[in-house]
Amino acid sequence: MGSAADAWDSAGAERAVAMLKAVADPTRYRLLWALSGRELPVGSLAEMMGAHVAAVSQHLAKLRTAGLVASRREGTRIYYRVAGPHVSNLLAEAALAASASAAPAETADGRTGREPAVLAQEQAPAPRTVRARLRRPVTEH
Repeated sequence: MGSAADAWDSAGAERAVAMLKAVADPTRYRLLWALSGRELPVGSLAEMMGAHVAAVSQHLAKLRTAGLVASRREGTRIYYRVAGPHVSNLLAEAALAASASAAPAETADGRTGREPAVLAQEQAPAPRTVRARLRRPVTEH
């Protein structure tokens, strides 16, 4: 604690948040998956997304600003590709995190693979104060 390695990197945190915000839109996330491992022109991407070229271009501009895609011009066409292997790693980690947050399958011994503290929290009964608040007073007719 207190070492240089533990120091908070505010600028790095801001860059990371900006990058995560860029990926947080479903269309931009799909665009990154479409560009994984290949280069495509805007028109093809728009067709794949079922969206207008102008809308896809705006999404790609945000991804480019975040450093997630790169582009090149060939005549009148602009081709996009992921900016590097870090993008594929980000997508893979996001998919892994999403699948891990889904209901886990039980293992052969009947355990779910979740941490004991998480299981205890999930199985804990609702607080009694909430229950008491929900009761209606009994009235006689």
